[in-house]
Amino acid sequence: MANYLSWNYQEPNNKYQLTLLHSFLLEIQSSHSSDVRDGALFALISFLLIFILAASGRVQMGFVVPGFPTPLRRSRKKILSEYFPFYKNLPSDQQKVFGQRVQAIILSKTFYGRGVKVDEVMRVLISACAVQLTFGLPKIMLSHFTRIIIYPNDYYSTINKQYHKGEINPRLKAIVLSWHHFLDGYVKKNDGINLGLHEMAHALHLENIISNDEYNFLDQGALAQWRKAASEEMMRINSDPSHLFRSYASVNEHEFFAIAVENFFERSEQFNAQLPHLYHLMTLILRQNPLSNSL
Repeated sequence: MANYLSWNYQEPNNKYQLTLLHSFLLEIQSSHSSDVRDGALFALISFLLIFILAASGRVQMGFVVPGFPTPLRRSRKKILSEYFPFYKNLPSDQQKVFGQRVQAIILSKTFYGRGVKVDEVMRVLISACAVQLTFGLPKIMLSHFTRIIIYPNDYYSTINKQYHKGEINPRLKAIVLSWHHFLDGYVKKNDGINLGLHEMAHALHLENIISNDEYNFLDQGALAQWRKAASEEMMRINSDPSHLFRSYASVNEHEFFAIAVENFFERSEQFNAQLPHLYHLMTLILRQNPLSNSL
């Protein structure tokens, strides 16, 4: 994964930390050369200083050592608390994990602005959107997609000569979003339309079939049942204008999945009431249930 060595979502491993510190101390103690001892001591002090600063949010480390989940700095926590309902509704212990994973996403992606300057709010909220979708899949970082490209509004695609609000480009390893429509998706909470979740769902769907470290991670049994149910439901959408999912869901399996994700988070009760079997399969695939606020 880009920009960091590895990631572990578990609590800090005290045994690992003590072992690492102990190795520094042994090097100092066993060294006969004053130069070596001084160098080792400097390394120990530097390590402790960087670790303390990173934990306080004063320094953003460019890598994560296994056993050392990087905490989210206070300013970023404030953004989540003010603007991201999914985070606000989590218990405090899960908020901590959510924040660590948002930090990991920020470190693992490069953000590009096209006609807009990328700021902290953009980084935090877009990363939080990715974590919202993958929160029940703790090892999934959407690692194939290393670039987040942000436009201020609709943008013109020179590839298909159309205006877009967002797209996924596996070849460029990019997730592309209109910032205006991304925000609009979270402002309008119950309409089943959320650009961020829609595009992240496409990325997740593709990540599952791209051959890399995250390959084939979705529950294959549930996914097979979901494909069958989705195929049947796509036919119903074409003949039922009042269907919970908008008509675009009938285009193909990828669009159906993305729109199912939008409704899964935004209209959970309606989804479960009208399409209980499909909703249940979504809880198995994503390993979370918005209705019970549980994983």
